[in-house]
Amino acid sequence: MKETPKILLIYTGGTIGMVQDYASGHLKAFDFGKLLEQIPELYQLECAIETISFPNPIDSSDMNTGHWQLLANLIGEHYEDYNGFVVLHGSDTMSYTASALSFLLENLSKPIVFTGSQLPIGDLRTDAKENLITSVQIAALRQEGRPVVQEVCLYFENKLYRGNRTTKMSSEQFQAFDSPNFPTLGISGVHLKIKQEYLWRSTPHKTLRLHTELDNRIGLLKLFPGIHPSWVNGLLGNPQMKALVLESYGAGNASTEPWFIEALRTAVSRGLHIVNVTQCPGGSVLMGKYATSAALEEMGIIDGKDITTEAALTKLMYMLGRKVAPKSFKTIFETSLRGEMT
Repeated sequence: MKETPKILLIYTGGTIGMVQDYASGHLKAFDFGKLLEQIPELYQLECAIETISFPNPIDSSDMNTGHWQLLANLIGEHYEDYNGFVVLHGSDTMSYTASALSFLLENLSKPIVFTGSQLPIGDLRTDAKENLITSVQIAALRQEGRPVVQEVCLYFENKLYRGNRTTKMSSEQFQAFDSPNFPTLGISGVHLKIKQEYLWRSTPHKTLRLHTELDNRIGLLKLFPGIHPSWVNGLLGNPQMKALVLESYGAGNASTEPWFIEALRTAVSRGLHIVNVTQCPGGSVLMGKYATSAALEEMGIIDGKDITTEAALTKLMYMLGRKVAPKSFKTIFETSLRGEMT
């Protein structure tokens, strides 16, 4: 007898969980216990859907490390009871949360599908229903008794992406996300097509390991022409900061002005982990290719390759939380742990 997949739907907050109160004209959260009343099409998916919500659903702009820990613990607590998970999340910080969860859940062998919407679920032109229905369908996909997808991913407007490869590209288009440096994992059209050659696979038969220690003593420095030395020195000289993401130009290039190089060298010498990522939406850091990045390579700055800023920041929090030894920090960061970099 064919087993009916069990899917847990987790609501964290966001536009997708809102409906229009036509009496007042305001948006309000709907009762997820009555999900099937709102979207009866879910009955056609031949899977059992149960729902759970954050005690206090939030706008994704308020998302923080505590919420990531709560979400990871919820999945860990229910991991053995369900075949897949769908996380409803506001779109603004969804890529950050999907990236974080990919690191917090080691040896994942079940799908965690993030989705949301640009319009509320009760809106006439909403994208919420299709995003939710297809996300549940993806989470329920099985082949030879095992889930087809076994990683943290993000589904939005007909495309399935690896979660830690995504970034939000538009605040108003339904096609809100992109994965500039990695192919889509699937496309939903008349047929749902999963590109299995791109799916991430953990080491088989290993037990899920939950990591909830995160250290957010990190910073982000985006370079721009004319950046003020005192501001850079103030940031790099903060004794509380343990790591920094440096958003450089193009293929990892930065100013060669002596004050800037000296500020970076001093920070690295005192133990600050600095990761070089590109400001460009797509492409990779290639340190040493140009003279403007040779000094960064020489001083031991970490090569972020083609990682997104979102994934770089959350990977740093994860590694600092794991208390990775300084002598191996650079090597481990430059290694793909969950498919986050090429």
